[in-house]
Amino acid sequence: MSIRWVLTDEQWAKMEPQCLGKPSDPGRSGTDNRRFVEAVLWIARTGSPWRDLPPEFGKWNTVFKRFRDWVKATLIKVHR
Repeated sequence: MSIRWVLTDEQWAKMEPQCLGKPSDPGRSGTDNRRFVEAVLWIARTGSPWRDLPPEFGKWNTVFKRFRDWVKATLIKVHR
């Protein structure tokens, strides 16, 4: 099964700079940021638990941990 993208290329272009895992973020290992964001959108859209994330999005626990880190980083920015 291939991934059906939810975001258009134009939407992704606007969102991509906000993602952790870009080369300027040392210590991050996001090799496919779009796939990560699409995984988060899949969880939000379906309301499924992380453990039910389809394998084409990667290992559910890895995606969850990255999401958790993303949320923490966003909260830190908001509170500064």
